[in-house]
Amino acid sequence: MYILFTLLASVAILPLLLWSCFPYFVQDVLYIVKCIGCGIRIRRYAKKKPCYLTLEKFLEVVQKQPNKPLIVFENKTYSYLDADKQSNKFARALQKHAGLKEGDTVALFLGNEPAFIWTWLGLAKLGCAAALLNYNIRSKSLLHCFSCCGARVLIAAPELKGAVEDVLPSLQEEKVSVFILSEESTTPGIESLNDKIHQASDQPLPVSLRSNVTMKSIAVYIYTSGTTGLPKAAVVTQERLWAGASFLRMNDVLSQDVVYVNLPLYHSAGFMIGFMGSIDLGTTIVLRRKFSASQFWDDCRKHNVTVIQYIGEVLRYLCNVPKKLFPFALIQYDTEKEEPVRDSRGLCVPTSKGETGLLVSKITKIAPFVGYARNQQQTDKKKLRDVFKKGDLYFNSGDLLMLDQDNFLYFQDRIGDTFRWKGENVATTEVADVLNLMDCIEEASVYGVKVPDHEGRIGMAAVKLEEAKQLECDKIYSHVVSYLPSYARPRFLRIQNSLEVTGTFKQMKVKLAEEGFNPAVVWDPLYFLDENEKTYVPMTQEMYSSIISKHIKL
Repeated sequence: MYILFTLLASVAILPLLLWSCFPYFVQDVLYIVKCIGCGIRIRRYAKKKPCYLTLEKFLEVVQKQPNKPLIVFENKTYSYLDADKQSNKFARALQKHAGLKEGDTVALFLGNEPAFIWTWLGLAKLGCAAALLNYNIRSKSLLHCFSCCGARVLIAAPELKGAVEDVLPSLQEEKVSVFILSEESTTPGIESLNDKIHQASDQPLPVSLRSNVTMKSIAVYIYTSGTTGLPKAAVVTQERLWAGASFLRMNDVLSQDVVYVNLPLYHSAGFMIGFMGSIDLGTTIVLRRKFSASQFWDDCRKHNVTVIQYIGEVLRYLCNVPKKLFPFALIQYDTEKEEPVRDSRGLCVPTSKGETGLLVSKITKIAPFVGYARNQQQTDKKKLRDVFKKGDLYFNSGDLLMLDQDNFLYFQDRIGDTFRWKGENVATTEVADVLNLMDCIEEASVYGVKVPDHEGRIGMAAVKLEEAKQLECDKIYSHVVSYLPSYARPRFLRIQNSLEVTGTFKQMKVKLAEEGFNPAVVWDPLYFLDENEKTYVPMTQEMYSSIISKHIKL
């Protein structure tokens, strides 16, 4: 009887113990089931003959709900049937005038507008891959991104014509066909496309045009932001496109939802999750050219938006990904040597809860890393070997995260954004947050710069001042001394009219760090934290020489 009572008591207490140790156990299990279900679904699509692509899903939705709004853009509404017919016209015009065929790659140099979507759908109907170029890139970066994907056709927006003309001689040398989405073109070597689209038929294209496309075929090339050099072309197969499109489904978005897409369509979050995820569910997209903080909530209210995308860093999405499906870990990272910490066996060292570490994820068949197009060096750089045992292989995310006691992940910084000075790690976001509290500072970008014959990097901040305000040197000095330890205080300030960011709002610091604090190199106003004067003073060449010669101690 005693044993029976003990067993009953144990059963009664078990749920309480489970909840106390794993408070999100039920939610995690349900999410895992959804992920597995989506994986099974994609595998089932891969086995179909012909292969069931995301394009086939779009065509199926067109049949089921032809008149449902697909895109709401600048007070105009386009139905699923409108998108189908417009993409047919785009496909036929490109087939006739660009000679496109299955397997070709076309580079899209377009902003957020319906034509972006019509073009991609049209290319998919021809069995072509698309390279989604960042519309902010120019000159060398533009040519680099174009050559990465092996495209022979470029389609550009009218407002980007000047950027195309700058590289046109190089494109002509490579015999690239260049089209612009306008009624006419006065530039030799650039053909108009809109007039040709208007003349094209909107009748469906035969499936035979893409009969050889499989789940392993390349769907799109999506480029990295280029914060650590030239952008790299990440290869997205049809299978990976399905995986990205499943994200909204896994997070309980429904067909009756309205999705707000203001992130760039050339980015994986905007294209794969926002656009393709909506196609998968048959939802309506509210598309905006660019992110606007002042108009964001007005847009949501006006269009009854129910789903928005948040991006501080794309990998914040991993906060909701259970560890059983996509194995990841946080490992200790040496910010001075810019490499993972390894033990005596040559293996990486896991972090403890509450400790910041490098996020790595195991490369598996379920979560493969295809790499970057025509850039084996950068592909290899993203792979970490011998992480927890000899011969294993992990993906280096480049993100520094922290796992708290409740097993929630928090983004801390990017590799290169955290630096080490005086034997201490400095998180640039924390220093920037302190500077941004000042009334005279609108925005600050903090980074570490090298000083000859000194270990690590010393703190420096590029600062944009509030309009009509001056740099309050005494107040800033008192502020940073009050809020920051000595090793974290920015010793140099660089005043800029604007701070350069990527299309996903990441600050670009690599060039700033390379230019350093030499007044002969940096033309912006520079200031130095003078501990004797207890203020920031204008930086001179004489002071720079004294720092280099160690007459001024840092």
